[in-house]
Amino acid sequence: MLKGISPMLSPQLLKVLCEMGHSDTIVIADGNFPAETMGKDAIVIRMDGHGVPEILDAILSVFPLDSYIDKPVKLMDRVKGDNADVSIWKKYDEIVAKYEERGTAVIDKLERFEFYEESKKAYAVIATSETSQYANVILQKGCVLL
Repeated sequence: MLKGISPMLSPQLLKVLCEMGHSDTIVIADGNFPAETMGKDAIVIRMDGHGVPEILDAILSVFPLDSYIDKPVKLMDRVKGDNADVSIWKKYDEIVAKYEERGTAVIDKLERFEFYEESKKAYAVIATSETSQYANVILQKGCVLL
């Protein structure tokens, strides 16, 4: 355990977050996301038993979002005609706004297959047990300015 660091951030996850460089991306995937398929060229971290919001909150407490692009947070948009409940996005808005001075303006939505293509480029994919649909998030890392 470390002081000031969420216990949600395992040693493996902290190592990965530290290894990532500017503009690298990490996917926090819901339980239905094909994490092993999309992450076949990435580091896949299993975080079974946890949901995306709690992991997102823990990561953003230590993870700088890319300030050189407008939308460093990407969500998988709902497929046209699908009426799935996406109320989880409101939680994401609150979490992002808590850590990001630009607020929710940094959040973008990508069409499902565009999201998959971006996921294939990720440095890491976190597989969760999140049951909400369209709960997937991509974060693009920025720089820590001292």
